[in-house]
Amino acid sequence: MADIAYLGLGLMGRGMVRNLLRAGHRVLAWNRSPVELPEEIAGHPGYVRAASVAEAASGRDLVMLCVTGPDAQRAVLLGPDGAFAHVAKGAVVVDSTTTDPAVSRSLATAAAEAGHAYLDAPVYGSKDQAWDGSIGFIVGGDATALQTVRPILEAVSGGVHHLGPTGAGAVMKLVGNLLSAAQIAALGEGLALARRNGLAAEGVIEVLDRFGGSSGVIRGAARKTFASDFEPAFHLKNMAKDIGLMLDLGRAGGVPMPGTALTAELYRAALTAGHGELHANAVHKVQFRLAGLAEE
Repeated sequence: MADIAYLGLGLMGRGMVRNLLRAGHRVLAWNRSPVELPEEIAGHPGYVRAASVAEAASGRDLVMLCVTGPDAQRAVLLGPDGAFAHVAKGAVVVDSTTTDPAVSRSLATAAAEAGHAYLDAPVYGSKDQAWDGSIGFIVGGDATALQTVRPILEAVSGGVHHLGPTGAGAVMKLVGNLLSAAQIAALGEGLALARRNGLAAEGVIEVLDRFGGSSGVIRGAARKTFASDFEPAFHLKNMAKDIGLMLDLGRAGGVPMPGTALTAELYRAALTAGHGELHANAVHKVQFRLAGLAEE
């Protein structure tokens, strides 16, 4: 079994660490701020809390991370205190951060210059799927490097999908989150219509469970909103950040994205209203208020 450095113990990272431990690996974990972990992780004999990135990464052949975005990626990977400077020569770095594909490519170049391999490997699924090991890795980068770590990734996920060269995983992740953001926003308008016209929540859910135009995202968000459940499995602030990355990618490639631009405004309004730390369905709070409906 492997000694693995894991950087970032947020909602997604802690689930992946749990499953690495369950698979028998030793995990040296670091987080930039103190975090309270379940005893299942903190008390596991294979879990070691590192005081710094350098301590976690020192001499490791595999580093995994999931942090908040480009600035955090650069902070933990680059420079004299970053992971690239401390891992073993030839190490593989698996980065599950949702980010700008251009950042993925620049980090891959920096890794190669240091003698390492870098895979952009964001995941689909949210907190619960990370915890139960049913997330899927969407990978860009060298196929040989992926083959080296594939057994470890498969042990903590429901699948590993190689999309192509460096940046391909990051692009596909943004495509997936674009669809999720748009569905949640469209659902908010639909639920506002349903509430304004007196439809019962139970009836709406019953139809959404069977309607061909529905989806897992829609069904899950509808249930949370009807239950006034905004406990974060995927923070609204991160969805807003990701939408910004989508629009940047579209501008860079000359792809018009008017629908996504409108969706971005809704999420920005929700951020301004103070809902950033809630689940992404908290955008419905803004949509209901715009429709003159009291929050439930």
